[in-house]
Amino acid sequence: MYNPKGNGKQKAIQQVQFIEVEPPSHLSGLVHRFLELKTDTPLADDYLFHALPDSCTYIIFDQLNPEIAGITKLHATSEELNLGKKFHYINIRFLPGVWKGQATYGVVDAPYTGILQLNETNHTLIGLDFTAKQSVLSRLVERLIEEQLVVENPVTEKIFAHIDHIHKVTDMADIAGVSPRQLQRTLRQTTGFAPHDFLKVLRLQQSLDSDSYLSHYADQSHFIRSFRKATGYTPARYAKKFNV
Repeated sequence: MYNPKGNGKQKAIQQVQFIEVEPPSHLSGLVHRFLELKTDTPLADDYLFHALPDSCTYIIFDQLNPEIAGITKLHATSEELNLGKKFHYINIRFLPGVWKGQATYGVVDAPYTGILQLNETNHTLIGLDFTAKQSVLSRLVERLIEEQLVVENPVTEKIFAHIDHIHKVTDMADIAGVSPRQLQRTLRQTTGFAPHDFLKVLRLQQSLDSDSYLSHYADQSHFIRSFRKATGYTPARYAKKFNV
């Protein structure tokens, strides 16, 4: 199954807490993880969050400013996002292809003015421990399901269920039971990625989750080139600087 690794945590900075937990079982086909990212004390320098491409959609809540929340995605290459010296975010990471609404790119840094109950949810989250916050987040996801803003995606579900057998775009189409044209249209509409870029993201994530990374690439030099293009680092430099 697809198990996205959303971030690389800098090894040299220990004051940043990163927690992720699985959602309740009835949401597991839609939500990958609930996450909390925070500092307990201000850092000496700005923290650069290395966001890996994962093709997921996130709802982000800024717990230091309860008016700031939103829905965001990432590009097919990683991004270094400056979170400053003090921060506290609560995130919902949705599986790729299940979010039906609009999403922006990058960090949410402006007050939310949309119709969803994100501001109310953000205010409710403040002051709760992370266990209690998970219940609040689950209720929000359940409302989004009722409003059909989050729906299961049979195409990506089939791809994730047979991810180890996918080596090229035609494999994705065959496994999903759709034509290449249908695959192109479905992935563009539901993930924002063309099939080729979607496959590159899947390969990168599989390489992070497996010791046998070369099974997803033609050879070691191909893996190093692809990894550097996606992350800005060689695998060795990345492993030295970040925990995933």
